[in-house]
Amino acid sequence: MTHCPALFITAPGSNHGKTTITAAIARYHVNQGRKVRVFKAGPDFLDPMILEQACGLPVYQLDLWLMGAQECRRLLYEAALVSDLILIEGVMGLFDGEPCSADLAELFSVPVLAVINATGSAQTLGAIAFGLANYRPGLLFAGILANNVATPRHEDMIKQGLPANIHYVGGLPRDSRFVLPERHLGLVQADEVDDLDSRLTAAASAIGATGLASLPQAIEFTHAQPDLTPRLLAGIRIGIARDLAFSFIYPGNLELLRELGATLSFFSPLADHELPNVDSIYLPGGYPELHLQALQANRAMKSALHKHVQYGKPIYAECGGFLYLLESLTDKKGNRGDMLGLLPGHAVMQNKLKGLGYQAAPMPGGLLRGHTFHHSLIETPLAPIAIGQRLHNTSAGEAIYRLQRITASYLHGYFCSNPAAVAELFLPQ
Repeated sequence: MTHCPALFITAPGSNHGKTTITAAIARYHVNQGRKVRVFKAGPDFLDPMILEQACGLPVYQLDLWLMGAQECRRLLYEAALVSDLILIEGVMGLFDGEPCSADLAELFSVPVLAVINATGSAQTLGAIAFGLANYRPGLLFAGILANNVATPRHEDMIKQGLPANIHYVGGLPRDSRFVLPERHLGLVQADEVDDLDSRLTAAASAIGATGLASLPQAIEFTHAQPDLTPRLLAGIRIGIARDLAFSFIYPGNLELLRELGATLSFFSPLADHELPNVDSIYLPGGYPELHLQALQANRAMKSALHKHVQYGKPIYAECGGFLYLLESLTDKKGNRGDMLGLLPGHAVMQNKLKGLGYQAAPMPGGLLRGHTFHHSLIETPLAPIAIGQRLHNTSAGEAIYRLQRITASYLHGYFCSNPAAVAELFLPQ
């Protein structure tokens, strides 16, 4: 076992500022010369980009359903061995979902800090804080931070309403310099925010005036023996699309591919004119709808990917990568771009969310756990080979398609949930 200061940052719900506060705490302590490891609860891709910019290190997911408790324990233990501080940003509200953030915090005995948006309320924050602290006995509650505090008088009123046993670590003032821009899937990608570092620096400076300037208590992290990963992809070269159009890649997925023995190369469907010398292709999700003309105009990349398929080599595509394989993609304004045409069908972006939730994907090599979150619909004559199995059976699962060696779906798979199934997706025949 080992010990490391740690804090779990949560909230009563979304849009309270968890990511901003987590990033600000990380940047503040990095500025003090400390090594900070940040984790993100849940399957989100965008928040980790901001958090990585704040701490300077890859941000891994912690998800009890996608990856299991043992893998979460392993990641936390290995981080604790080399870090001065571990931060975990929760997902949605503290008790939202199944499993929820509270399950994760309680399992690893990480103290919980609740970030509460103070806009439009004052003493009532005390009631919210009391509920969060007492809803589940046994949960370690470190206190609250009030976000978007308007004035010193506003903060006084917040303090007046707090029960005596609720620790108030401080408040962050309402300041436009801290605000992180958003779009339809959540935050804007870190690479697209030109002044992100200045925003993080401003927020970190504000953290320095709160109790979060001190390290939280050190807690115990226990060793988890990792499962031995068979080198099923030894000698296999995988090319992975990675640019502003295709950026939704779990660091844990890349780690698993390397543990399976694969050599990874990265390429840009937006800018590159040829593929690296690879045996298989991974097209992850992202925002192809924001780059229609650039993707349509890159004929050299289209030709290279068509040749890859003609040679009988595998492609595995998720969500945005799946849309790129189709004949066309139309954005919300009606702009249409010709895509690869490797799969029959057309996709159109919608104004409302069309897919959300955990699913187990029956891939040719076995069940692969994953998550879906998309705003588009497709029309295709292609019959699916399988349908995703929802964790909560509220609606139909996502279709999984296969044509020659192309496997595609809206689902974002978490690879460590079934390494053998992942290997099958990338192994040349």
